[in-house]
Amino acid sequence: MECYALFLFLLGILVLTESWAGSHSLRYLETSVSWPELGEPQFIAVAYVDDQQFSSFDSGGTSQRLEPKVPWREKMDQGEPDYWKEKTQVCRHIAQTLQAQLKNLPGYYNQTAGGVHTFQRMYGCEVSPDLTFKLGFLKYAYDGQDYISLDAETYRWTAAVPQAENTKHKWEGDKSFTEGWKFYLEEQCVQILKKYLENGQETLTRTDPPSARVTRHTAHDGEVTLRCRAQDFYPGDISLTWLRDGEAQIQDTESIETRPAGDGTFQKWAAVRMPSGQEGRYTCRVQHEGLPEPLTLKWEPESSSIWVIVGVIAAVLTAVIPGVVIWRHKKSGGKGGDFVPAADNDSAQGSDVSLTAKA
Repeated sequence: MECYALFLFLLGILVLTESWAGSHSLRYLETSVSWPELGEPQFIAVAYVDDQQFSSFDSGGTSQRLEPKVPWREKMDQGEPDYWKEKTQVCRHIAQTLQAQLKNLPGYYNQTAGGVHTFQRMYGCEVSPDLTFKLGFLKYAYDGQDYISLDAETYRWTAAVPQAENTKHKWEGDKSFTEGWKFYLEEQCVQILKKYLENGQETLTRTDPPSARVTRHTAHDGEVTLRCRAQDFYPGDISLTWLRDGEAQIQDTESIETRPAGDGTFQKWAAVRMPSGQEGRYTCRVQHEGLPEPLTLKWEPESSSIWVIVGVIAAVLTAVIPGVVIWRHKKSGGKGGDFVPAADNDSAQGSDVSLTAKA
């Protein structure tokens, strides 16, 4: 459990590609962790369509198998009873190759043996609303810091640190290696994503509008904080903007990243501080693709504790019942495509052969 918690923390270090309203993405996140107490490094892999995790593998878990995490992914392969067993073997192959590289990396950095180290890979693709290729991404990180990445436009390797220059020269010297990634990201990844969107459309293409409210909090120094909170929305892209007299207060706003609520929806808040008595000058603007138009909220002393559910607007208008309607920053041609490795190229990669396996 400690390793898994560390893995979740490290995921936050890798900057993920943004998915704006109407676009969709397929992402794979793989982490190898060396921990002296573990013996062999632990390998964890998770796969996402948009904001939804659909499969995972944990070499230190109870089952030690690649497992589906959502019903639609499990149903896709009911006709192939050995599918998940075969893909588990693929995960173990990827784990071995990434773990081998992890053992080499401390030497590149002149680090002494022992200690906790991590090696991560994040890759995938994003499609436009019409499901055509938009961009691909491939990044590696060591100990939470960028190591090397593939430029999505030029398809040239970029070493983030001097220690990655050797890897960069080897990969650039093997055109087939880079071309293989280009084909995967632009062609096969897109086809896999389309298939997933088709099979999981009931959950993946839905839009749940947010419910939102503004609350007031007083600090010891007498200053007031207004907090605008949104929840129950999907997908996770949302914008909460505080305005004073109609002007956006970007620099003075404190906010958190959009977070999963644990029930398939998301939540987020943004807060702004002010002297007491200035509350009436501030409004919160909420923008989400599930809303027909942006919401504008103010703090109302008599109703600040009441949540106004946007999802009931249509019912309210139809029944004529009185009511008040009350963001993510910063090659597989097989059937499933969860994890399918490319062939290793020993002659080209040398000690970096582990980096060539991909889902």
